[in-house]
Amino acid sequence: MENDPNYVTGAPEHKRNGYPQAGVRYVGLRNVLNGEYMEKVLIFGAGGFVGGYLSQEFLMHGYEVAGSDKASRGLLPSEAAFYPADLLNKEEVAALVETLAPDIIVNLAAISSVGASWGIPQTTVEVNVVGALNILEAARKASKKPRILFVGSSEEYVITEQPISEETALNASNPYGISKVTQENFAALYRAQYGLQVYCVRPFNHTGVGQRDSFVLPSFCKQVAEIEKSGRPGTIQVGNLNIERDFSHVKDIVRAYRMIVEQDDCSTIYNVGSGTAYNLTELLEYVTKLSHQPISIEVDPARFRPSDQPRICCDHRRITEALGWTPEYSVYDALKEMYDAFLH
Repeated sequence: MENDPNYVTGAPEHKRNGYPQAGVRYVGLRNVLNGEYMEKVLIFGAGGFVGGYLSQEFLMHGYEVAGSDKASRGLLPSEAAFYPADLLNKEEVAALVETLAPDIIVNLAAISSVGASWGIPQTTVEVNVVGALNILEAARKASKKPRILFVGSSEEYVITEQPISEETALNASNPYGISKVTQENFAALYRAQYGLQVYCVRPFNHTGVGQRDSFVLPSFCKQVAEIEKSGRPGTIQVGNLNIERDFSHVKDIVRAYRMIVEQDDCSTIYNVGSGTAYNLTELLEYVTKLSHQPISIEVDPARFRPSDQPRICCDHRRITEALGWTPEYSVYDALKEMYDAFLH
């Protein structure tokens, strides 16, 4: 590793229960020793689940990282600067982009739950579309034009049980998916009209330590861990288990984000996923077996969504062939890490 010109000190061993580790300095030897310019990355929504992992990914590869979020710095590593800002305040966004003059902007700020989007469709559009527009406008007017990565979703696609490639038709069936399709349309418009380098990626489901337990896999892990800690048999509440989803470890996803924005072709959209559709019943069975306590399952109709695709599976051949990205972790790695984190 030390002979690799891209070798980076720090990380992966510097983690606590899978979380990005604050207080660890990551130094990109490629940049420091070779005297190269250290590119600056500005991440909106940096305080959220993916933000900490993406910040760590960029820090590990020699970037200067600045994070912005409306609430708090969350899991953002201490080596990254933090600038509170409301993405829906276009003046704040414009001032931040102009002042920091980043080379790269990644937008992670979003209403990211399909289920939640049904209850707050207007807020979903405001955050996911208007927020993206504020970034595009800030970049358009900025003295220094950044490269921009917008994060879409597999929920943009038409309902199909076949593996989904980038050529699969778009026909979102929920407010969240519709907002992401609209975001991509604006990205294409600003790319064509103003020459901005706007990249788009469509990740499939991803999980890991730090994801809210309102999402299905952290919910499984938290409930089972609490039963294990109680030392008594217990019951967990679940929603619809008769579905299959393509789950990835979040660390694989953020590596793909970095690789996409590091290359020049901003017009090509990439799917990112494991390529495997996992049955929720099988994943739940794996988690329950981590506990030594008898566990019963109770289906809660309140946890069902108004609309649910029966099967979603990613075809990631495009990014694999173009950029050499392949998954390095399994969803089972993420499940074990989350269970251990909730247990301790």
